[in-house]
Amino acid sequence: MITAVVHVTGAEGPGAIEALADTLSALVSGVAAGLVGDAVIVADNPADRDLAVMADSTGAVLAARGADPWTSAAALARRPWLLCLEAGDVPAEGWVRALDRFTGTAPPEVALGRLPRPHAPWTARLAARAEAALSRARRVRAGDVVRREALAAGLPLRRALRIRRLGVGLVRA
Repeated sequence: MITAVVHVTGAEGPGAIEALADTLSALVSGVAAGLVGDAVIVADNPADRDLAVMADSTGAVLAARGADPWTSAAALARRPWLLCLEAGDVPAEGWVRALDRFTGTAPPEVALGRLPRPHAPWTARLAARAEAALSRARRVRAGDVVRREALAAGLPLRRALRIRRLGVGLVRA
C-alpha cells in the first residue's frame, strides 16, 4: 500500500482547493483497489480553514511544508511507499495497476519510480530528464513514487536512487 502525498502551494491562489479536490477525487479508485491506504496534504499555509476542512472531510492528515514537502509527509506517512503529487495532478488511466506492479516488484535497490508530468514547468522536466539519463536521482519530485525510508534523512538523498520510469503519467486537472 501507498500513502498519497499532495503538496498545495500558495502560488495556486484561489484555485488551490479545487486543484486539491481534483487530485484527491482521482485517488478514490486507488483507495477502492486497496492501493492507497492514507493521504497527507502538505501545505505552505496549513492554517487555511478550507484546507483543514478538506483534510478533515477526506480523512487526510494536514501538515506544514517544512524544508521540503516530501520529507515533511514521510514523517507522517503510515505506508512504506509515497506517491508524491502537486495539487491538480491527476493520474492517467491505468495508474493503479502500474503502481501496484511497481511497488510489489521493485527490488530494494530501486526505491524510486517516476510518473511523467508533461504539464510541469520546462525547468522541472529538463531536470527530471537529466536524472533519467543518468538513471539516478538525489531529489524527489512531484510524480515520484518513493520508499518512505529513503526520505528518512531528508533531501538531498544521501545516496542516489535508481529511477524506474513508470508507463503511465500525470495530467493536469
